[in-house]
Amino acid sequence: MRSRDKAAVSALRSTLAALDNAEAVPVDDVELRSPALEQSPVGVGATEATRRELSERDVVDVVRAEAAERLEAAAQLTAPAHADRAGQLRAEAAVLLRFLDGPGTA
Repeated sequence: MRSRDKAAVSALRSTLAALDNAEAVPVDDVELRSPALEQSPVGVGATEATRRELSERDVVDVVRAEAAERLEAAAQLTAPAHADRAGQLRAEAAVLLRFLDGPGTA
């Protein structure tokens, strides 16, 4: 990161956001229909929900999906005008895949 590797920074930021989204609690249709205002919970933390804990396998799946998404997008950018963007996407995917290869390769 100290070398200001833009591909690595971009890939890691968006992957961290994807992991954060994966930890979110799913919302059911039943929960969308709340009770009357006077029956709603009050007080500090009354509306807080515990986030899901991702297993190591879940994290690997999210990172792998992020890398695959970038490679797919790069494959669709075939015009010469988009060569720079396709290269950037491939570099970001390579950064993510390096983390999946195991310790000592990142």
